[in-house]
Amino acid sequence: METQTQAQAQTRRKALGRGLEELFNNEPMNYEQIEEKIVTTTPKEQIVELNLSELRSNPYQPRKNFDEKALQELANSIREYGVFQPIIAKKSIKGYEIIAGERRVKASTLAGRETIPAILRDFTDQEMMEIALLENLQRENLNALEEALAYKKLIEELSLTQEALANRIGKSRSHITNMLGLLSLPEEVKDLIMENKLTMGHARALSKLENPTKIKDLAQKVVMENLSVRQVENLATEPTTEKTRKNRKANNLSLEYRTVEETLSEKLGTKVKINHNKLEISFTNHNDLNRLLEIMGIDKEKAI
Repeated sequence: METQTQAQAQTRRKALGRGLEELFNNEPMNYEQIEEKIVTTTPKEQIVELNLSELRSNPYQPRKNFDEKALQELANSIREYGVFQPIIAKKSIKGYEIIAGERRVKASTLAGRETIPAILRDFTDQEMMEIALLENLQRENLNALEEALAYKKLIEELSLTQEALANRIGKSRSHITNMLGLLSLPEEVKDLIMENKLTMGHARALSKLENPTKIKDLAQKVVMENLSVRQVENLATEPTTEKTRKNRKANNLSLEYRTVEETLSEKLGTKVKINHNKLEISFTNHNDLNRLLEIMGIDKEKAI
C-alpha cells in the first residue's frame, strides 16, 4: 500500500511539473490548446476548490483594465450555472497565483462565490509570463500599448530576440518590430492608446514619425476629427522637399545606410542609427545590454 501511495504521489508530482516545453515541444503555443491539454490530462480527483480570497493575479498579467460589462455578464452566468472550466493556479509562498483564468476569478467574486475549481500546476516564471501574454493576445484583445509592453517584458526578462519571440507565440517578426516601435511614442500619445482613443493602426502610422511635436499634434487631430488610419498615414508622410534632401545629405544617410539601420534594428530588437560614420545602438537597461551582447556573440564577462 505504501509503495502504491508513493507511486501515486510521484505521478502527481510529475503532472504538476509538466511544463510547456513538454506540452508543446517548442512549437508555437496556442492558449486554447494549453487549457485543453491541461484540463484533459488532469484527473478529476486533482481538481481542487480554492478560496477566492487566497488567489492573486499572475504577476506577469499584461492586462491592466477589464471590461466591467463583460465581467458582469460572466458573473451572471456563473451565478446561475457555476464555473464550468477550472482555473489554473500555482502555489506560492502565501496563497496561490493565477496562471490562467483571472476573468473567471473576478466574475466569481462578483457572483458572490467563495471558492472556485482549480488545477494546480508548477509552472516556471517564464511559462507564467508566456501564458499570461497568450491568454490576453488570443482571447482578450489587448490594446496596442499593452501588447507592446508585454512583448518588451518578454524580450528583456527572457533574453529573447524578436525572431525567437515571434516563433514562440506564432507571430511574424515584422509584427513584433512594429509593435515595439509604439513604445517610442510620446507619453501623451500612449495615454490616448490606453484610453482606446487611438487604434493600433493609428499608433503604428504615428510611430513612423520622428518629430514628437508633430506626433502629438497629429494624434490630437485624429481624436478631434475622427480621422481614418489611411488619412493619418497620408498626413504622416513627410514630403521630400529640398530642405529634406539637404538634411539627408548633411547626415550622410544614403539609402544603403537606412537599409542597414532597418536590418540591424530588426535583428537586434532595438533602435539603431548610423550618423556621421558612427553606429549607435540603443539599450534600455543592464539586462537589455546583456541581451544585445549575447546576440552579437560577445562574452559579457570580458566586455564589461
